[in-house]
Amino acid sequence: MTTRALIIDDEPDIRELLSITLNRMDISTEVAANVSQAKKLLESKTFNLCLTDMRLPDGSGLEIVQHVQKNIPELPIAVITAHGNMDTAVQAMKSGAFDFVNKPIDVNALRHLVNTAITSNQLTDSEQYDDQIIGDSPSIQALKVSIRKLARSQAPIYISGESGSGKELVARSIHNQGPRAKKPFVPVNCGAIPKELMESEFFGHKKGSFTGATQDKLGLFQAAEGGTLFLDEVADLPLDMQVKLLRAIQEKAIRPVGAHGEIITDVRILCATHKNLQRLVEADEFRQDLFYRLNVIQLNVPSLRDRGEDIPALAQYFLQRIDGGNSQPQTTLSKGALAELMRYSFPGNIRELENILERAYTLCDNSTIEVGDLLLSASQKISQKDNQPLNYYNNCLKYPSIDEYLAEVEKEILSDALEHVRWNKTLAAKKLGISFRSFRYRLSKLGLADDTDTE
Repeated sequence: MTTRALIIDDEPDIRELLSITLNRMDISTEVAANVSQAKKLLESKTFNLCLTDMRLPDGSGLEIVQHVQKNIPELPIAVITAHGNMDTAVQAMKSGAFDFVNKPIDVNALRHLVNTAITSNQLTDSEQYDDQIIGDSPSIQALKVSIRKLARSQAPIYISGESGSGKELVARSIHNQGPRAKKPFVPVNCGAIPKELMESEFFGHKKGSFTGATQDKLGLFQAAEGGTLFLDEVADLPLDMQVKLLRAIQEKAIRPVGAHGEIITDVRILCATHKNLQRLVEADEFRQDLFYRLNVIQLNVPSLRDRGEDIPALAQYFLQRIDGGNSQPQTTLSKGALAELMRYSFPGNIRELENILERAYTLCDNSTIEVGDLLLSASQKISQKDNQPLNYYNNCLKYPSIDEYLAEVEKEILSDALEHVRWNKTLAAKKLGISFRSFRYRLSKLGLADDTDTE
């Protein structure tokens, strides 16, 4: 037996149960009945896993968690909590605990936890490396460090950030660098599921449980078994579904619609939203207890305007992918086009950068994308600070006359409207509140018209 675990509990029966279970998994065990004994063993021997009760005669399991985090941060430590005492478990995970298990201990759930912890302990730095996130700016380097650290834990993570900033990519990176990497990563957009189907989609259903249920169906929790369930736009969950999700997280069990009993699940929960969950809680639009469970650890994804030095690398990556994956993209950005991108504020973040380059790739006449091919919104090239009149004035100075500047603004507005409706000119005119005849005239005046401009 080369794998060793430390078990800390003041109840002999619990220590014996845990020891027998782990021994059958070919894991040797040492036991301690209190905090002082545990610290001596941790200082004198090497372990691959630590399990500790939260209530000990001479202190708290939280002391053990903090001791491990300070002195042996690579050691996964799980806490054993009384049934329903989720606040204690959350506090322990905030302090660095790997995961938790409830009393009375479910042996299958314990085995899942132990296997995941041992796998986490055996991860090497090379296995944890993940180059999906492009960029070397200070904010991205800090993000990558946080991801590598959090990937080993099983604590729920709330990923915050603006729309299009790459929150799902961060969630995938956490999954891929952790002990669950070989298991499913299941992303779900909470706002895209009809309210009446939500419970069935999340937890599954039994045949005949409702009209149309012609066969058993597995839910998202079961589809993600052993892996990670990523709840994107979690703020869009209705309040009644928030209650059911909270129970699933606390009990680590689900009840399919129409089933008589619960099913134990082993799923790590990651969630994200571009909305401010704290404000939604204050407005009674999101349950405070669910927010507390999901927000054990918060990870913020920086906006693209806060990591502008990464734009050249991101642009090259997207052009390479658009070119079919060539190691050296055949289509490149001119110096002027790159400079224009560097000045742009990217309200849509990385997703907008990708869309801009795909459009420019289609529009450019040769293998070089010029400024005119980018069709950037003029309003977003202006600094978004409070001194807007001065900014507009400075921007006008870049053009020979104010008429040319206003023409450029109008061109950008029309182009954006066309892009939004996939170049349906009739619909674009309607969106802008003008007649098709007026819209066609403006396109012609600005050199954007073609032979298909007919009603």
